[in-house]
Amino acid sequence: MKGNLIISNVRIVTPVGREALKGAAMSDLLTISDGCIIITEGIISYAGSMEDRPMTRPDEHYDEIDAKGCVALPGFVDSHTHLVFGGFRPDEFGWRLQGDSYMSIMERGGGIQSTVNATRVESMETLKQKAQWFIDRMSEMGVTTVEAKSGYGLDTATEIKMLDVIGELASEPEQRLNVVATFLGAHAVPREYAGRTEEYVDLMVREMLPAAKGKARFCDVFCERNVFEIGESRRLLKAASDMGFLLKLHADEIVSLGGAELSAELGAVSADHLLHVSEKGIKDMADAGVVATLLPLTAFALKEEYAPARRFIDSGVAVALATDLNPGSCFSGSIPLTIALACLYMGMTVEETITALTLNGAAAVGMADRIGSLEAGKQGDVVLLGSDNYNVLPYYVGMNCVKATIHNGVVVSVNP
Repeated sequence: MKGNLIISNVRIVTPVGREALKGAAMSDLLTISDGCIIITEGIISYAGSMEDRPMTRPDEHYDEIDAKGCVALPGFVDSHTHLVFGGFRPDEFGWRLQGDSYMSIMERGGGIQSTVNATRVESMETLKQKAQWFIDRMSEMGVTTVEAKSGYGLDTATEIKMLDVIGELASEPEQRLNVVATFLGAHAVPREYAGRTEEYVDLMVREMLPAAKGKARFCDVFCERNVFEIGESRRLLKAASDMGFLLKLHADEIVSLGGAELSAELGAVSADHLLHVSEKGIKDMADAGVVATLLPLTAFALKEEYAPARRFIDSGVAVALATDLNPGSCFSGSIPLTIALACLYMGMTVEETITALTLNGAAAVGMADRIGSLEAGKQGDVVLLGSDNYNVLPYYVGMNCVKATIHNGVVVSVNP
């Protein structure tokens, strides 16, 4: 649905532009204290002062919100999630509390393979209903665009089943947010291909990628030691690029393998996680314009060191933030906690977190020309905070301060 909406008497706070912001520019937000936003047929037609507000046509009906006392931000973009999956893995949380590592859990039959087993047998309808529940909760926290990955099938039929679920979610006529699909067949090596990783890469190149073409915009790979090494990741991603996919990488999450450098070499849109990135990797990403998508909830849940956000920003890399919602290492899609962790433990300013969750998140899903800022010509996606001071974002530690979420000019979520 697309709506006609006027938001009046609001404090507008937004990054500006149609590409990711880097370095000091991440803190450069446009602020209009007595602002007005006009959304016409789902697209922002005006974002400026109340004084300069244009007259709307008398033959067009607009709903109007008097948002005095509120901040208007661009809709949040959660640019890295695994929200379609079968089963749950709460026992693994207890194992981690007892000291088991992420990799040791995988080796004992847990981890991704456990979710693969459940996803292969779960129906499309059940997968869709579960994912829709997450989408509805995300909308309540201000998310208006979400990236959703496959990767819990690890065979052609189930990977395509997952992408079909994502496609149906994206095409729901009254969906609360944009849904962007990513093919992640290279999430793990399936049990039936144990010790034959190259053969599994062959299968993805020969069969999965052609089947996923047109269903997913991005191809991603878990580039990690003992999962998909640099050579295997390079071969898959080059094949995906040749077929027209945009590229993403899970990079340098557990060890410093060189995933960041590979992302720069291949011109990836983003490299994600990056807890153990090298200095060369940071420089290469800066030179190549790769977005660093950082996932503080995962580091928090795994009790790991956080990604070096300040080193990225100070080196001229565009930083995005995302939740990494998934059934194993990070069973959370909390935008409020993501913001608090980024400010408290990653050294990011509030202004930088706003840019990271809006315009830079939009760039991480290849949509910065359409979403991510409150400017004429952009999609009418707006978050209204229940305060005129945006510093409440980290101040409300883990609590939701979003009053209303607007998608395509339609109010899709209202919180008390």
